[in-house]
Amino acid sequence: MNPKHSAKRQKDGYLDIEEIRLISDLRIMHAKVDELYGIVENLKRRHTEALIVEYADRQVLPQNISRVVCEGKRRNGAEKRRVGLTPDA
Repeated sequence: MNPKHSAKRQKDGYLDIEEIRLISDLRIMHAKVDELYGIVENLKRRHTEALIVEYADRQVLPQNISRVVCEGKRRNGAEKRRVGLTPDA
């Protein structure tokens, strides 16, 4: 059984509306993450870190970075548990 496909899909051969919505949402999320990565890379290429820090919103920037990093770590851990690479917490 392919772990990327639900048992229902493998049996019936089609996706239900909730699976289609999930896949759509995931593709949008991945596109936005990729876009954000490109913006950050462009910013780093065009400006020094000192200037970025000087002009950044010093209250909001660390919060945003922390949110993205924490969410990424949480999802990565959940994915590893899902595929059996780490024991459940």
